[in-house]
Amino acid sequence: MPGQALVVLDQQRMLITDVFLNEDGHAQERRLLTQVLQHVEADQLWIEDRNFCTLGLMFGIARRGAAFVVRQHGQLQGELLGRAARKGTTRSGPVYEQPLVVRDPASGETMRVRRITLKLTEPTRAGDTALHILSNVPLPKASAAHLARLYGKRWSIETAFFEITTTLSCEINTLGYPKAALFTFCLALLAYNAVSLIKAALRRAHGRQQVNDEVSGYYLALEIGRTYDGMMIAIPIPHWALFRALSDKEFADALHEMASSVKLSRYQKHPRGPKKKPPERAAYQNGKHVSTAKLLAQR
Repeated sequence: MPGQALVVLDQQRMLITDVFLNEDGHAQERRLLTQVLQHVEADQLWIEDRNFCTLGLMFGIARRGAAFVVRQHGQLQGELLGRAARKGTTRSGPVYEQPLVVRDPASGETMRVRRITLKLTEPTRAGDTALHILSNVPLPKASAAHLARLYGKRWSIETAFFEITTTLSCEINTLGYPKAALFTFCLALLAYNAVSLIKAALRRAHGRQQVNDEVSGYYLALEIGRTYDGMMIAIPIPHWALFRALSDKEFADALHEMASSVKLSRYQKHPRGPKKKPPERAAYQNGKHVSTAKLLAQR
């Protein structure tokens, strides 16, 4: 375990915006939340899994004029008000809403949030039949069903991690030193943003549905890796300087023009067959999960 990283994804643009690092692979992600709060801005919406459902983060986001949508952690308790009322339905099942009051033990401050319950027609892999989602988004701005659907898109970051791991080689087995491993991981994040920008240009030129359904991120990354050296020989560095003077709009228009001539068939996805049942995980045993940073500190 050469380190820990907490990554923030902008779902609208599918770009990695921030990454918070810790060299200790045993570090809990919640230890990095203080750094996260420093990057929260007013009018933002932060979507988080239940591991980040802490009173400190919820109150911290609200104090900065931002909003959150987070799955309720079993350890986070509050006072439920009234009765749950049905507020619509989604593809995953009916949606209910009930007010919940939570209290910050540090300041004594209270906050009333919306507790949205999604009753699943099919249980999750963990066997859960209902999801409880907390949010401070005002009712006029978003319905309960809409917030439930937004939380469902949280999995887009898992898709991003899958691409970063499998096509951009963010984890190199030979890197054991935390600084080297984390540096390589961050380079992969930058490469992901570059590929994501290419996909955005392709979507504008060829349509969102076609690119999302047919274009393979693996083949895009492979194309860049195979042609880069030859391209830099054929087109020397000075010829690329003109892009520095372009405005954002001019650069986007140039990408759109180039993307319009791309043959998508060269980067066709190959749909996989049905998934095999994963093998059962062996029970964790102390001594098999080692923090490299702690070993180095003992030298």
